[in-house]
Order: sequence, then structure tokens, then C-alpha cells
Amino acid sequence: MAGEEAEQTLNESDSDEDMLAGEAAAAAGSSSSESDSEEEEDGAAELRIQTLEQALRDQPLDYDSHNEYIKCLRKLGEIEKLRKAREGMSKLFPLTPKLWQDWIGDELSLNQSPESFKEIENLYERSVQDYLSVSLWIDYINFVQEHDDSVSQCTPAGVSKMRELFERAITAAGLHLIEGGKIWEAYREFEQALVLTFSENETEEKAKQTQRIRNLFHRQLAVPLADSESTLKDYKIWESEQGNNISNETGSELDGLPPNVVTNYKNATEAFNARKLYEDRIARESDEQEKLQHYMNYIKFEESSGNPARVQILYERAISEFQVSSDLWLAYTNYVDTLKLPSIAKNVYYRATRNCTWVGELWARYLISLERANSSEEEIKTVFEWAVQCTFQTVQEYLELYLTRIDSLRRRFLSQIGTEDLLDFEIIRKTFMDVSDSLAAQLSCEELFNLHEYWAELEINLAKELIQARSVWENLIKKSGSMLEAWKGYISMEINSGNINEARSIYKRCYSKKFIGTGSEDICNAWIRFERKYGTLEDYDFALKKVKPRLNELMIFKAQQESKSKTEFNQPAKTKKNNNINNSPLKRKQTEITSKPPPAKKRKENAPKNKKNETENHQPMEIEIEKETEKGKEKEKEKEKENEKEKEKIKEKEKEEEKETKETKYKDQCTAFISNLHLDTTEEHLRSFFGENGGVTSIRLLRNKFTGGPRGLAYVDFADEKHLQNAIKKNKEFLLEKRLSIAKSDPSRGGRNSNSSPRGRGGRKMPFRTDRNKGRANGGDASPNPNRNRGRSNEDANPNPNPKSNPKNEGTSNETRVTFAAPRALLAKPLGWNKKDGKIEASGEQLKSNDAFRDLFLKK
Repeated sequence: MAGEEAEQTLNESDSDEDMLAGEAAAAAGSSSSESDSEEEEDGAAELRIQTLEQALRDQPLDYDSHNEYIKCLRKLGEIEKLRKAREGMSKLFPLTPKLWQDWIGDELSLNQSPESFKEIENLYERSVQDYLSVSLWIDYINFVQEHDDSVSQCTPAGVSKMRELFERAITAAGLHLIEGGKIWEAYREFEQALVLTFSENETEEKAKQTQRIRNLFHRQLAVPLADSESTLKDYKIWESEQGNNISNETGSELDGLPPNVVTNYKNATEAFNARKLYEDRIARESDEQEKLQHYMNYIKFEESSGNPARVQILYERAISEFQVSSDLWLAYTNYVDTLKLPSIAKNVYYRATRNCTWVGELWARYLISLERANSSEEEIKTVFEWAVQCTFQTVQEYLELYLTRIDSLRRRFLSQIGTEDLLDFEIIRKTFMDVSDSLAAQLSCEELFNLHEYWAELEINLAKELIQARSVWENLIKKSGSMLEAWKGYISMEINSGNINEARSIYKRCYSKKFIGTGSEDICNAWIRFERKYGTLEDYDFALKKVKPRLNELMIFKAQQESKSKTEFNQPAKTKKNNNINNSPLKRKQTEITSKPPPAKKRKENAPKNKKNETENHQPMEIEIEKETEKGKEKEKEKEKENEKEKEKIKEKEKEEEKETKETKYKDQCTAFISNLHLDTTEEHLRSFFGENGGVTSIRLLRNKFTGGPRGLAYVDFADEKHLQNAIKKNKEFLLEKRLSIAKSDPSRGGRNSNSSPRGRGGRKMPFRTDRNKGRANGGDASPNPNRNRGRSNEDANPNPNPKSNPKNEGTSNETRVTFAAPRALLAKPLGWNKKDGKIEASGEQLKSNDAFRDLFLKK
């Protein structure tokens, strides 16, 4: 039995050993697999870090790359690289409270020695300068209380340091309507703790400290805060602990309080109630655009109350949530400029330009704020050089930045005249040269002229360098020789400097040049006026000798251009008329104009005479011929109109088919129209912008039909209306440093109707001159004179437009002559009329001019 038990024990021990070995092997396998996965993750993170480092070298102002780089380094525990990355990002951008708290927390976990206190305290000091954060101020206060030996030992220096820190915190965040009470409460707790450090014999110091605490309660109760009621209860309890009995005779919570405290508390309560509506709207709103608008409304209300401190607190609160809103920063900087506090304005501009580097207006105003704060030339120069490296949206922003810098240099130069520290004018000249070389090709003529005129004035007035001023004008003329203002400005400078001969030589150079509009005539006339004022008789005669042929040449050229323009204006109408005749499928054969009367008229002449015939015979024969011919032309026009109507119907059908095809392809039911895209934007950029779950089904990037280049516009189709509305909420957000404009596509508002009348600028219908257009359309004269209807169709005069229904049309032909230029004396009777026998003399000649008509009339 003992042997069996021993054997059983051995077997059990072997099985236990096998089990333990299996578990150890499994643990070793799992640990090896975990180590392999960790190595793979570390390798991917290192590769990602290298990619981010290269991206930051290419684009050092990429905020997202900086943020992700810091996260990767923090994950891998690269302490030194992490510190450098955080310092580099802090120099370029203000850091959010979360980034500062992570940074300070990491430093505290690494080293808590007394030697590191100053470094961490410096980090806290920098953190509260970027954005308003009550939590950061509380952390800063707690850190100093715990780690500063002078404060923990309640030395006079430590107590003074702590009180100064609390006062700064109250100034920065103590007026925060919702969270400001936390700082007040911490301040009171610190002062109440100091009471315990006094001995019973130090009654005077203890009384002073008690009064200090009482004053803190009174100050807090006078500020509109969310926890005012609890503060009032704490105050009453504290007063009762000091032996001051506060009775409740009327049942009011304010019974027994000093009158000034009661008044201030009521005012603070009313102020809080008036602002609570705005606070609730901000707290409830989830949409960023709407929330920002609520902040702006809140700020306007606070500005109307006239409390600058509360307005600044609101701006700081809004900025902490909308760090890159350029409109918000512009409004904030505008407000601080009105306060006339250069130190505050300088700090706000410093943060604004680091958040919105692409806004040139902020940089220009930052330079002015530095000048108001009496900053050094070196500091202003550093800011200017940093601003020039930024990317602005328009060339005008660069120009404004350069001009602001030049204005500042000019004022500094004038203020230092007569001192040893006189600014070197070469700095101003170099700034002008930089802006001229870099922006000249992109500036308008007016901007370029104003820049060089300013430059030349400073060269003469400040540097007293006439030769340099002349080189400025010569440089402008070399770039824009056809700019009349450049020549006039050059001449004006020479005249104002008393250099008459130099001004005359400039006139001799430019009078023969071609300028826009009437510029050539203006410069010639200006030369004549110049010689009248300043020149001798020989100079005046010489100017006339040169100018007169030039003016005559310009007059001839102008007349030729006017004649050419008239010809070109009339040519299209004639060409259209001829094309309609030649292309008509039912065109009538053209016949030569002859003087032979038609057969119908001959029969009338041989008929017996009566009063009716005499009356008819007194009408001009040519007019009757024209009427018959015009009636024949009316048939052609009617057929042409029918053909044109058929063509228009065919075109309308084709357009309807195209419209149906487009509508079947792109119905634009859930489509967003996006504008102000960066020209480098691709479909992948847009898909990543709307997110993987953005519901994007297709993207259409619009391109220029001539060049094929991008237009900065796109249509994005979404799966349903919900995804479309989510996309529209991204309106005014940035993609590739461009603020996008996103709206729902509405096809009914776009395009043009083929049947609509012509439109001018702005979509307004262009008015038609019905009398002129109607006459041209009918092939007649456009004159409104009723006597000139002989050259028109008789469609309006004849109530029966059908020529077949008129018996007088029988036997008519197309043979006729043009008589619209005949003298009025001959229009009253037919040509060849003989007064004696009342007959028409046959003549084989064709009268082709007024002289021929006149000779015929005199001969008869």
C-alpha cells in the first residue's frame, strides 16, 4: 500500500510538472507574440515619425503635423525629441490648454526635484499666456502652493508672491461667468488658512487678516457669477463664526448685511440674469458656426454695457474655442486697439498672427501695434520678415504689409532727425526695391504708380537724392512705358524741383508715344501749356512744330477708327440679310433694275381718262413699282420666316434632348456646390475632407474649357439628404489653407433658357429698340420717320398681307428702280412727266444721281 501511494504521488507530481511546463511554454509563446506585435508597432511608429519630420521640413507651418508628431514621440517615449518638438510648436503656434497640461504633466512625472521647480513654473507661466483656461490657472496656483518652499512656509515673500498670483488669476479669469468662482474660492481658502498661522497674541495681524477675508467676500459678491448664492451662504456662516450675529427679521437672505454689500449683490444678480440667456445658448449649441454667432451676439451685448474687462473675457473665451477664426481675431484686435493699451494689444496681435498666419491685415496691424508700444527696430524687423514669409490670399495684402513697414520706417526716420541714432535711409530704399521686384508684375497700373511716386517723394524729401528719384521714375517707365501717369509724375517732380529743362526733355521723349484713350492728345496739349508757362518763344514754336503734326495724325487715325467701327457695325446686318436670301430654298431669281414700266401700268395708260384715272396718274410711277416689288418680297420673307421657324423648332428639340440627357445623368438632388477650392485640390482631398462616412458617391471638379486647368469649383454628390446636410455644416472650414464655401446645388437657378431674351450684366434683361430692330428685321430702314416707309415692307400698312388677294398684284414683276434719293419735287409725279400732254416720255436712260434728276427737271 505504501508503494502504491508513493507511485501515485510520483505520477501526480509528473503530471503537475507537465502542466506547469505547458503553461510556461504557452506564456513564453504569448509573450513572444506580444513582443513581436510591439516591435511591429514600434517600427510603424518610427516610420511615421520619419515621415512627419520630412513633412515638417517641407511645411513648417502645418499645425496638424506638429500635433501628430508630438503624439507619436510621446507614445514612444522619446523625451529629448519630444521636448524639442513641443518647443518648436510653441514658437510657431499658441498651444491649447490640453497640450500644455500634457507637457507639464510629463515634466512633473520625470523630475520633481527642487531644481526643476523653476522650469515647470516657467512652463505654467507660458501656458496661461496662450489661451484663457480656468483649469490651467487652478493647476498653476496649486503647483506653486505645493512646491514653493517660501509659500508652504508662509514667509512674507511667499505670501506676497501667492497673493500677486491670485490677483493675476482674478484679472485674467475671475470674471468668467460660469467658472470664475473657482479662483475666488481658492483665493479665500488661502487667506483663511493664513489665519491659523497667527498666534493668540498677534491680535492686530489677525484682525487685519480677518478684514482681508471680509473684503474678498465683498468683492466676490459684487461680481455676477454662477455660484453667487452659495458664496452668500458661506459669507454669512463665516461672519457668524467671527461673532457677528446676522439676524433674519424679514426672512430675507440679505438681512443683517451691510447696505453696500446688499446693493452690489443685487446688481450682480441682475447682471447674471441678463447674461444667463446667452450662456444657455452657448452651452446648448452644438453647431460651431451658430455657436460662434452666439458668442458675437453676447460680445455685442457686453460692449453695450461698457465694461471692457468683461468684453475681453468674452473674446478670450471665444478664442479658446475658435482658435483659427480670422473674423473673430480681427474683431478682437479692433476692440483692443480702441482701448489704447499697447501692451494688451501687442499680446493679442502676437497670438492672432500665430493662429491666422494667412491674414495679411493682422500682420500689418501687428506692426502698427508694435510701433505704438515703442518696440525696438529689431523687434519690428523680425516680425516683418516673418510676415513676408507667410502665404496670403491676394497680392494687395503683401503690398499693404510693405507699405505699413515703409510708413513705420519713415516716421522713425523723421523722429530721429538731429540725433545720433538716425535711421539709415538705405533700409527704406531696400524695402522699396524688394516690393518693386517681387510684386511689380502682379500690381495694377494705379498701385504701381502710387508705389513709385511714394518712393520718389521720399528720395527727394528725406534722402535729398534727386538722381535716385529720377532712377525710380526711369525704372517705372521701363516697366510701364505706356502709362501716362508715370510720365506726368516724372515731369511734375522735375517741375517742382525747378528743373525746367529736364521736364522739357521728358516731354520731347513722350509726346510721340501711344497712350490709352485720349492720353496721346493730353500729353501733347500738356506740353503746349508747359511751354506757355515756362518756355521762351523759341521753345513754344518748337513745341508747336512737333505737336501739331502729331495731333493731326491722331485726328486722322481717330476718324479712320470711327469709320471702321461704323462699317463693322453695319456689316453684320447686311451679311445676315444676304445669307438669308442666298440660303433660302425658295429664293426668287434676281432681275436687273430697268426703267421699263410693267404691262399692268401700260394697260392703265391706254385706258379712257376719267377723274379716277387722273388721280391715279398723278401718283409717282416709281412708288407704284416699288409697292408691287415689295409685295413680291413679302412672299419671300414669309417663306423665309417659315423656314426659320422650322429651324428654331429643330434647335429647341435638340436642346430639350440635351437637357433631358443632363438631367438623367446629374439630377443634383443631393449635390453640394463647393467654391474657393485650392487649385491643387483633388478628389481624394475632398473625400478625406468629408470623411470616410461622408456618403460621397461622386465628385465633379470643374475645369476651364479653354486651358483645361482647374477653376476652384466642384460638385459633390451624396448618398442621401442627411449626408448632404452634414457636408453643408462644414461651410467656411479650411481645406489646403483655403476657406471653402459649401451650399446645396440648385439647378433651377443656374443655366440659361434658350428662349429667353438677351441679358446684360447682372442678369437683367437688355431693352430692345423695337422700332429700329423691327425695321431691320423686315429688311427696311430703321428710321422712325413715317415718310421713309417707302423703303419698307407694306405689311403693316396693308391689312391684307396676302398678295394673291390683291388684284393689283397681277402682272407685276421684280423690275424696278431705286428712287429713295430722288428730289422731293419729282416725287409728286412720275419720272418723264410732260406738263403739256400729260404723257410719259419714254427714255432709255437710267437716272443714277441727283444731278441727273435735276438736269431732267430743268430740261423739261
